[in-house]
Amino acid sequence: MDAQDKAIILGHPSYVWRYGQERRLNLINRYAPLAGKRILDAGCGLGMYVRAFHRFSDQVYGVDIDAEKVEEAGRELSTVLVASAEALPFPDGFFDVVLSHEVLEHVEDDRQGMKEACRVLRPGGRLVVFVPNRLWLFETHGIYWRGEYRFGNFPLVNWLPDRWRNKLAPHVRAYTWRSLRALFSDLPLRAIHHSTIYPGFDNVAARHPALAKLVRIIAYAGERLPVLSACGLSHILVLEKT
Repeated sequence: MDAQDKAIILGHPSYVWRYGQERRLNLINRYAPLAGKRILDAGCGLGMYVRAFHRFSDQVYGVDIDAEKVEEAGRELSTVLVASAEALPFPDGFFDVVLSHEVLEHVEDDRQGMKEACRVLRPGGRLVVFVPNRLWLFETHGIYWRGEYRFGNFPLVNWLPDRWRNKLAPHVRAYTWRSLRALFSDLPLRAIHHSTIYPGFDNVAARHPALAKLVRIIAYAGERLPVLSACGLSHILVLEKT
């Protein structure tokens, strides 16, 4: 698999820690307190959240299927391993907190990925899942058009019927509320929190800080409004193992 194919199939991890990542970290810690906990980032990429979790705990692990990214992350992190989200190399009930951050949409079997996250979670532990929202206005993972992959953000692709949407974006999933909840319908997990969140608007902030501040105020207020709250960039789903 060449570099382009890998990026298409596995997605691009976060390369720079910015406001958007910090906001997500705060949400994770709000719904799944991290202090002193044993934590796993399943699909850690370059290990950015693994590093951030070390602010709260010394027991932090990461796995990723991309050996090159694990090698790079391993230059600073000794607890990052090569493994898929569908076959985690840990015993049952090993973790207090498991994060699946924009990963399930890329794995071969998202249902198995959810099962594995549940398996390695202790009773009372919490699983935090971020995945793309089907109602977001843009498909952010690029599309295939006339047999060629085109990188970029494409409007309204995810609003199309499945048969058309999946022809344009067969390489990545996007989830409705119902399809995401179906992934754990018969697992010993109960939902603690489920909402969508809007982006960090970091690219806007790099060019127009004042505009980004205004956009963030409006968008994040929208997260609490009935219609706009359904249309954020990503779902955040927090589950507790029963």
